[in-house]
Amino acid sequence: MKLMLAVPPSSAIPFGFGTFFSTNSKPSHFSQSFLHHHRRPFKPIIASSPQISLDSPLSNQNPSSTSSSPSSLPKKTGVIIIGAGLAGLAAATRLQADDIPFVILEASDAVGGRVRSDFVDGYILDRGFQIFITGYPEAQKLLDYASLNLRKFYAGAQVYYGGRFHVVADPSRHFSDALSSLVNPMGSVVDKILIALTRIRVLTRSNDEILTAPEVSTIELLRRFGFSDSILDRFFRPFFGGIFFDTELKTTSRLFDFIFKCLALGENTLPASGISAIPEQLAAKLPSNSILFNSRASSIAVVEADSDDFSVRLENGEELKSDLGVIVAVEEFEAVKILAGNLETPVQVRIPVRSTVCLYFSTDQNKIPVKDPVLFLNGSGKGIVNNMFFATNVAPSYAPSGKALVSVSLIGLFDNVAEEELVDRVVKELSGWFGEAVVGSWRYLRMYRVRFAQPNQCPPTDLMKNPRVKPGLYICGDYVTSATFDGALVSGRRAAEALLRDRTLSKV
Repeated sequence: MKLMLAVPPSSAIPFGFGTFFSTNSKPSHFSQSFLHHHRRPFKPIIASSPQISLDSPLSNQNPSSTSSSPSSLPKKTGVIIIGAGLAGLAAATRLQADDIPFVILEASDAVGGRVRSDFVDGYILDRGFQIFITGYPEAQKLLDYASLNLRKFYAGAQVYYGGRFHVVADPSRHFSDALSSLVNPMGSVVDKILIALTRIRVLTRSNDEILTAPEVSTIELLRRFGFSDSILDRFFRPFFGGIFFDTELKTTSRLFDFIFKCLALGENTLPASGISAIPEQLAAKLPSNSILFNSRASSIAVVEADSDDFSVRLENGEELKSDLGVIVAVEEFEAVKILAGNLETPVQVRIPVRSTVCLYFSTDQNKIPVKDPVLFLNGSGKGIVNNMFFATNVAPSYAPSGKALVSVSLIGLFDNVAEEELVDRVVKELSGWFGEAVVGSWRYLRMYRVRFAQPNQCPPTDLMKNPRVKPGLYICGDYVTSATFDGALVSGRRAAEALLRDRTLSKV
């Protein structure tokens, strides 16, 4: 989980575990309204905020106070970075360490790319379900976790199956919950032993070994290890399907192993001020006015024939030249358009891309059915909801005092389903989970349809791609490495280091 995961991503973006076992007992805070389904008609209360489709950069309702307009565009700079997402910010951070001048061109009005939050009537709405895993190695180097005020999830999940919930817990953190799990419908005792062995296997390998290992699909890997269909369908598909936005688990086993390791080593968290706090922290350390917002790059051209000096043209017709190079740090589909004509073999976006829909609801804090900061998974194999959680149980700051925020995630875009119909289907499905009396109090806030939530990383993959397109021109993003927050950060650093090597400028 980037996993980005902006998550996303993006993020995604991912939720996590160490070694999971489960129990069919209910958390102590579950209310009677949750345990018994009270039937009554439900009509969602529609807030004024509209459905939002994230096919392209979206303006933030609270743009950065340091935004610069295209009118401040210089004519020339050292390095041009296109995109102020995690990858672009990581590239800038690495260049700054060597005192290399740079300018970041950002199409929207704030940093983050897919890792963004909106602030609506006192609620913090992350753009898609995104969780930050503290075990990400690159993030540990770049971020100040204490300043992010990270709020932790319960180290486990509640899996809905057979008309009730079953606790899945990390025994290293919730031993008593895990101990009572040896007999349950989430999998056999053998399955749980296999999870423990998988944990040992990934923890004894370096990240580079994992990311370059022989690969198969995740589902094939799990079947080879001997996991039963029951645990595959009831736990792995909703859990890792929510991380990869791929419930068929066709995603490469390399990514599965890497994320499994990060989950085993870290906590699942949310920054108290929203997922956007992560890119904002990186941006705050960069020189003032180094990021130009509302500045969409449209193309890249060689300044002179046979040279490795490039210029970037903006949509408004302005042009900026670089002395040292250009780093393209945008999403894969956007990079393909910007790089057109600069690649010997045209880059193509792998189909299908990974899409998701995130819906937000609000209610009174005293009307939610559980007070634990736990993630709920759909292990039934039915319905459209993949996972959901009460965000304010994790980070109370996500809603005004006395209010609760509900986050619901679907896998896929559902682009042929109207907003109202999709809301109705989600409400009906979750009424079966929690009871109509509970869900009937929810007020619908907003829906995000994220078409390009993650790149497709089915085998064959190269998670250690060379970021150099040609001398002076480089790419970075989660599609270059792993589709995680960490992958985006790593790719940005590597792109900057490739440029520094080519120009023999590195001091670090």
